[in-house]
Amino acid sequence: MKFVVSSTELLNHLQAISRVISSKNTLPILDNFLFELEGKDLKITASDLESTMITGLTLPNSSESGSIAIPARLLLDTLKEFSDQPLTFDINTSTMAVVINSENGKFSVVGQNSGDFPQLPSIKAGKKGSVLLSADILLSGITKTIFATADDELRPVMNGIFVELSENDITFVASDAHKLVRYKRSDIKSTLVASFILPKKPASLLKNILPREEGEVTLEFDEKNAFFSMSNYQMICRLLEGAYPSYSAVIPAKNPNKLLIDRLLFYNSLRRVSVFASQASSLVKLHLSGNQMNISAQDIDFSISAYERVNCTYEGEEMEIGFKSTFLLEILSNISTSDVALELSDPTRAGLILPAIRENENEDVLMLLMPMMIGG
Repeated sequence: MKFVVSSTELLNHLQAISRVISSKNTLPILDNFLFELEGKDLKITASDLESTMITGLTLPNSSESGSIAIPARLLLDTLKEFSDQPLTFDINTSTMAVVINSENGKFSVVGQNSGDFPQLPSIKAGKKGSVLLSADILLSGITKTIFATADDELRPVMNGIFVELSENDITFVASDAHKLVRYKRSDIKSTLVASFILPKKPASLLKNILPREEGEVTLEFDEKNAFFSMSNYQMICRLLEGAYPSYSAVIPAKNPNKLLIDRLLFYNSLRRVSVFASQASSLVKLHLSGNQMNISAQDIDFSISAYERVNCTYEGEEMEIGFKSTFLLEILSNISTSDVALELSDPTRAGLILPAIRENENEDVLMLLMPMMIGG
């Protein structure tokens, strides 16, 4: 088994799929990349059992098809030190000896039997669902929601992104019980009504891979696994099992108090004031009256406090509501419009934070934040 490949091209592909490799693999073989050569096509696989990433390269020069597992960390660390140049991989699949020849040197590595690498799961034909969507839409859906996923060992379904397909749209939802994000796109039409929960790690891997992609992504899934097929990469992941909570039930329908404010002005003011918030609670208070909002925070233990007055457009009753500043800042940083709207019912119910205008008519973004109790 022998092939020639550009050091830079190989490194780019390996770095993209290496993120899937766990630092605490239960199987030693998973510390390796699986190389499979067939004709001029080289397929490279990395896995942690739960998620698998595959990339492919078309080689200018190769001979003798075969497969071998090569240590991932050693190969990556070596390739990082090369300037762009052709490398010749000469592999003896009988002895597992891997020799990498560069312009000025020779590097020897011992590989492992490719047969020890886990087999890929397959989609059950009778329970298969599939949809075609653009890389941009999938990337937006993941980027807008992944920050709101939970790290909850007791409720693992909350640790992923809920993806809901209908005949009219696709919806991405994430929540950690304090904040919730719903991102809906109406420019995706599905022939089936289905849903699944995408775990956080594969979602993060897709977030890293999708900016490199253009065009369509084929998504196939059953009740256990999802396959994402792109032009240069493929990802297979195990889905989270269980029923996702009814997210629409927690979105308040009537919110008569409406606030419109410059997002950056609000964000920067909140950052300054939140420095003075209690480290235990990170509580900030928003006092709404007329066309002004007072943002205040205090830490009684250290006898410090701060407040800022910010101009806004407000329609509704005078009210004071408390939020965890870290969550509110996180939500504001994940909205891209210049102005944001806050819709509130009363200080004990969730507040809705929305883009003031839709940047894309096919896009519907809703973010929700639970309030905090304001002490006497």
